[in-house]
Amino acid sequence: MRNAAPAIEWPTLLLLLATYAVWAIGTTAAFALFPLLGILLTGLAIAQFSSLQHEILHGHPFRSRLLNEALAFPALNLTVPYGRFRDTHLAHHHDPILTDPYDDPESNYLDPAVWARLPRIHKALFRFNNTLFGRITLGPILGNILWLVTEAKAIRRNDPGLRRDWALHLGGLALVILWLWAAAMSWWAYLLAAFIGHALLKIRTFLEHRAHEAARARTVIIEDRGPLALLFLNNNLHVVHHMHPAVPWYRLPALYAANREHYQRRNEGYVYRSYLDIFRAHLFRAKDPVPHPLMPGPDQP
Repeated sequence: MRNAAPAIEWPTLLLLLATYAVWAIGTTAAFALFPLLGILLTGLAIAQFSSLQHEILHGHPFRSRLLNEALAFPALNLTVPYGRFRDTHLAHHHDPILTDPYDDPESNYLDPAVWARLPRIHKALFRFNNTLFGRITLGPILGNILWLVTEAKAIRRNDPGLRRDWALHLGGLALVILWLWAAAMSWWAYLLAAFIGHALLKIRTFLEHRAHEAARARTVIIEDRGPLALLFLNNNLHVVHHMHPAVPWYRLPALYAANREHYQRRNEGYVYRSYLDIFRAHLFRAKDPVPHPLMPGPDQP
């Protein structure tokens, strides 16, 4: 499928240009006219940009990695270097490690032995974070704290490539700072917009993967075709993406529709009809425990 890809995937490139335009309007004219509108538009653009960065790291919209990564250079989301997102996400795509608290960089589970040692207040925060409401409201703060602490430790160890990726990120962050220096949007407003962008992305990642003995059954299908599906670039059809990571976002729905029963058999029915169903089921109710349910507890061999 990837060999047949065009030299330029126009839907991705045009959407990226539109996203930059919305971000620019949100931080300038819209914020000057009505600050809340500017913040919301900017938050939506940051979330869409992160989804497009995901497309870029999988080799879109150009065949050239250099051109693709130039598109992702501005650090609109503030805290996640593109190079680190690329490397951790590609590691996450090794399906046998999905949900492993140590090997999967995107796992939300904890080792039961680690969980048992946590103070009560930490356990309460993690439990709240395991509801969709908690993931949207607390998740951006908790997730960024854990991410930045982990990255700081890795930088101190001088893990390969980290200092380079963070240096490039600081360059992309400088572009955002220079823009905001001249734009109408204030610093506090941009921080709020970034929070909104991260919160929207937490809806997508909330139940993308579950603990299951079979690796093929760990990845969700959400049959949503509404605005969130566009915001997440059809990654709600997540098992399709994991099986065909080189297929661009705009081809995933047709691929799923042509093989719907196959994908649902493959992931053993880990399917939701819509994001509305997810909100109904999990807004205030955890989808699963924080300690990984398939790992031995502290008192088990």
